[in-house]
Amino acid sequence: MAGAGPWRLTPESAARVIAANRSRAADILIDFEHQTLLSEQNGQRVLAAGWVDPRSLEYRPTGEEPGLYGRVKWVGDTAQLLEADLIRYISPVFPADPQTGEPLDLYHAALTNFPAIDEPISAALSARYCAPTPPEDPQMDLLKKLLAAIGLPDATSEADALAGVAALKAKADAAEAQIAALKAGSAAQPDPAKYVPIETMKGMQDQIVALSARINDDEAARLIEGAIADGKLTEPQRAWAEGLGKKDIAALRAYVSSAPAIAALKGMQTQGKEMGKPAGTTQLTESELAVCKAMGLSADEFIKNKEA
Repeated sequence: MAGAGPWRLTPESAARVIAANRSRAADILIDFEHQTLLSEQNGQRVLAAGWVDPRSLEYRPTGEEPGLYGRVKWVGDTAQLLEADLIRYISPVFPADPQTGEPLDLYHAALTNFPAIDEPISAALSARYCAPTPPEDPQMDLLKKLLAAIGLPDATSEADALAGVAALKAKADAAEAQIAALKAGSAAQPDPAKYVPIETMKGMQDQIVALSARINDDEAARLIEGAIADGKLTEPQRAWAEGLGKKDIAALRAYVSSAPAIAALKGMQTQGKEMGKPAGTTQLTESELAVCKAMGLSADEFIKNKEA
């Protein structure tokens, strides 16, 4: 912006300029003698003296030369010209509030020996020679990576960094000690007073299973004999009852307990023939018919079972 000012760079106006440049991808041009503004008049090419990273702008309110600063990359022989003091000042081009004179943005700048202003704003991108940013020290880069790996910020002091490393080492040592203790415990012989060998335990389990089976068989035999004697089972049902007892002794108990005692079955002796009844007789008595009905048998089936 042309004019004689006065211009004032305040913290608020500096913040506006910085915010305006944060989202810009193109670097800010520094030319020679404002050729960017004069090229249409003189027809000469605009040559870059340097470039400013717009995202590097920062406001420094204190110091020898307070103002707006940015990281500059000089090109060509610009650095030598500045070092030789052949060109000295930087002149920014910016729009300003006509009432307050505060800068609103930063368009570009020029190297010149005749700046329009000699205010802090003229120091905006470094009033004097700003050497190129030196490459980062590989050791410092490694240190930053190590700090990041242990969860510490780049600005961590040496003492805090060492303390953080020591704390991590102590945790690692404690973890190793716990692992070693667990390994030693797993390799140690078990206390015979607290543990039983697997072979012994399996033998005991087999014995218990065999004993339980024998007890169930004995109980099933008693239940079946008693049920036949009480008229709750017939001899042809013995095999079925024995199979049920082996499979589910509780079911056999329940059946025997709930089955009705048929009085006629109590008199069935000598291979199922009723006492005093001539052999070969096919006619059924009323008691035998009642048994057939209760057992779900036909007369022929009943007679066949009796004569078997």
